[in-house]
Amino acid sequence: MDINGNTVSVNKSSKELFAFFTKLENYEQLMPESTEKFEVEGDSFVFGLKGMPEIRLVMKEKTEFSNVTLGAASSKLPFTLTSDIEETAENQSNVTLKFNGDFNPMMAMMVKKPLTKFIETLTENISKL
Repeated sequence: MDINGNTVSVNKSSKELFAFFTKLENYEQLMPESTEKFEVEGDSFVFGLKGMPEIRLVMKEKTEFSNVTLGAASSKLPFTLTSDIEETAENQSNVTLKFNGDFNPMMAMMVKKPLTKFIETLTENISKL
């Protein structure tokens, strides 16, 4: 299951955005208002949204100034959340969030709508950076 967020323009260089996305504490700024838990532990963080199970994300890949990929720590729901960064001017970059999950059809049907909303919220909050 793939969900691509809207591409948003941010008044920051790709270097600044890459530094932001590689510092896990910063993801708290992007979380929805319904976040009830957010804790960074080493190269991962745990977050919990109201009415949803807690999820742990681990830093998986980093491509300097262009891409940061987080992945689920649990193999029960394998997925990645990728931030693609493209510098468009000196202090201007585009960011696109991409979610890729390996879910069975029933699970995919249940989680697609809330995950799409979650990606939209993260994207909206990135545009405010």
